[in-house]
Amino acid sequence: MSLLDVKNLQVAYGGIQAVKGIDFHIDQGELVTLIGANGAGKTTTLKTLVGMVKKASGSIQFDGKDAASIHSHDFVRHGLAMVPEGRGIFPKLTVEENLLMGAYARNDTAQIQDELVRIYDLFPRLKERCRQLAGTLSGGEQQMVAMGRAMLSKPKLLLLDEPSMGLAPIIVQKIFEIIQMVAAEGVTMLLVEQNARLALEVSQRGYVMESGKITLGGDARALLDDERVRNAYLGE
Repeated sequence: MSLLDVKNLQVAYGGIQAVKGIDFHIDQGELVTLIGANGAGKTTTLKTLVGMVKKASGSIQFDGKDAASIHSHDFVRHGLAMVPEGRGIFPKLTVEENLLMGAYARNDTAQIQDELVRIYDLFPRLKERCRQLAGTLSGGEQQMVAMGRAMLSKPKLLLLDEPSMGLAPIIVQKIFEIIQMVAAEGVTMLLVEQNARLALEVSQRGYVMESGKITLGGDARALLDDERVRNAYLGE
């Protein structure tokens, strides 16, 4: 059984249909990417998965439950966490306070502290700046805070929305190295990303979204070699 199973999902803003009946699934332990141009409907899809946007029709099954039965503020408790586009950190809280906000629904204090140490191992810069206000960090450091915060919620499924946006290439490479490390530890992930090459290189499977529809899907390596993907998204 899939951890996430989406069937005929449709989402509309006013009279505009942003998502036009898409189907996709993610199995336990997979890293799956959703690529596409700006305005394709990728972020809308993620926001619908976590209840931030209401679907018009279709079904979303998460961990064997109908997502419609879960209130948006309870998704984290059910194991669904998202790192939003733009990071969404709390600028006037310290780095460590931001990270611990990810664990607000947990009460296993000792394990939280162990996992905080693990986050600092993954992101040494955050350990160096743990008492610094998060709003004073660079964009790359803020992205690390957002990822670490989501990881501290102990998600069954982690959604990443454009983690490379606005970052220098060397920082993007570091972020994607972390994504691979976290995936290797068994965290299931759905990655939405405009950098199609990087996204497909780290993923096991991928989907291509165009104008609200999924037009291609399959093994990530096969998509990298697909002439349509190469021409449209890889600049070849």
